[in-house]
Amino acid sequence: MNRFSKKIVVVALVGLLLGGLTAEAKVRQKKKNKDFNLGANPLASLSSKQPDKELYDKAMLAMKKGRYDVARLDLQTMLNTYPESEYRMRAKLAVGDTWYKEGGSAALTQAEAEYEDFITFFPDAPEAAEAKMKVADIYYQQMEKPDRDFTNAQQAEREYREMINMFPDSSLVPRAKQKLRDVQEVLAEREAQIGFYYQSRENFTAAIARLQTVADTYPLYSKSDQVWIAIGDCYAGESHAVQIAPNLPGAVRERLRAMYADQAAEAYDKVITRYPMAPHVEDARDRLVAMNRPVPEPTQAAIAESDAEERSRQPLHFTDSVLGLIRRGPTVVEAVHVGEPSLADPQRITAPEITKENVAMFRDALNEGKPAAAPAPVTPTAANEPPRSDRPSEAGPVEMAAPGSGTGVGVEIVNAPSGPAGPAAPAAQTPAADPNALVKPVGPANTVLPPAEKPSLPPIQSNDIKTPPPPQPVQQAGAKKPKKPKTDLSQESSSKKKKKKGLGKLNPF
Repeated sequence: MNRFSKKIVVVALVGLLLGGLTAEAKVRQKKKNKDFNLGANPLASLSSKQPDKELYDKAMLAMKKGRYDVARLDLQTMLNTYPESEYRMRAKLAVGDTWYKEGGSAALTQAEAEYEDFITFFPDAPEAAEAKMKVADIYYQQMEKPDRDFTNAQQAEREYREMINMFPDSSLVPRAKQKLRDVQEVLAEREAQIGFYYQSRENFTAAIARLQTVADTYPLYSKSDQVWIAIGDCYAGESHAVQIAPNLPGAVRERLRAMYADQAAEAYDKVITRYPMAPHVEDARDRLVAMNRPVPEPTQAAIAESDAEERSRQPLHFTDSVLGLIRRGPTVVEAVHVGEPSLADPQRITAPEITKENVAMFRDALNEGKPAAAPAPVTPTAANEPPRSDRPSEAGPVEMAAPGSGTGVGVEIVNAPSGPAGPAAPAAQTPAADPNALVKPVGPANTVLPPAEKPSLPPIQSNDIKTPPPPQPVQQAGAKKPKKPKTDLSQESSSKKKKKKGLGKLNPF
């Protein structure tokens, strides 16, 4: 029996020894292969001795150690040396990753350019969704607090929306939607703070414009219940302003006050029916009770939806508030983690639109109860009156007159006879004068037009200028004709003088 027990103990010891050796061998094997575990390298599981694969693995190892310039150099060498490599797609994307992980404004700008180039060259590749996601993450990392510059937040929202719409089947869509909820939380917080400020200054028109934009565009905002309550308070403030307005008729005042009170009650109802599990829903109930308005009951679906939204939010702790003062970016711990974010472009409501609504409400209150103005009786126009657009014409269809029957406008032209009076011509039959005509006929009723005279021929024109002759002196009878005076030719040169000859040509005198 003792011998058998000893055998059992020996066998057990041998088994434990072999098990320990096997486990130690496995641990050593893991430690040996630790240098080849690249982690972020999606092609690490592929064992290949090709030079392009070795360059890619070397770049991934350098990037993991933080040597981004070395990694970029290896990747560019691979892309330039092996342009037809099967790893060129991942290498092109990895170039952008080196800039992205390096950080800094200039590096992130370069990373965005690399990712955009990748999407341009490989739009149908699965990695294009990853590149688009990282472009949106670049703007997400550079977001400011809600009270600072919101340009990066708007660009991040636009990029996440494009990513979800362009690649709806990607596995990165859930993460993109959550990032989009965080960004919309920041944008909604900014708009709500501006609306609350306008409300505190009793600028109700501007406050309603801002708060209504938040309520319509970002329904998943963590303070949506407070936004709707503030909208109702603004309309209640408008009602109070109308009630104390001077020089306003009592009936008009009551109608306007009732209109603004209805809009305030509608805003309070929205809090109870849409956000029944929100922390400020009781405030909306109290306001409805104070206005003597009925309190609506939310549906079970609304209760379940609101409860899921409130449970998905993380509470804001003291450490989050303290770190929010130190960190550059916003605090988004209160953002919802359920529900579909808004994928449509925000439709901003402006203050002039709210002002137009107020003017329309005032006009309706002023004209309510007044009889409508009766339309003026329509009387047809006479036969010779000009037509008008507000009443029909009484005249019949226009008929063309025969040639020689008159001018057709109710006016006769009378000319005085230019020659001696001849025998009276037979009187022509003229139509009776229209008593309603605007222009009465002038002259006798029966007047025959004389025959038209032939116009005289114009004088013949000539382009020659005729110079009149000089006047001739009048000669008396028996007088002699005067002689012409002799002309002194001594001062004039003439070719009739005798030419000089010989040495005489040298004498100038």
